[in-house]
Amino acid sequence: MNLTDFTSMDPHLLVGLVNTELRNHCDSLDDLVKTHHLDQLLLEEKLAAADYIYRPEQNQFR
Repeated sequence: MNLTDFTSMDPHLLVGLVNTELRNHCDSLDDLVKTHHLDQLLLEEKLAAADYIYRPEQNQFR
């Protein structure tokens, strides 16, 4: 999955892609950003702007 241009994605589409990747391939948000070479702060800000917050206990954005 190519998430490198996540800043231009619709946040509602992005959250689905990110949560799928977290569920299927990554053990944590830290693992996801390292695997895909993403800026974690930018990713969290983008999703927070649409009211999605990372829940580590569920390993997903909600």
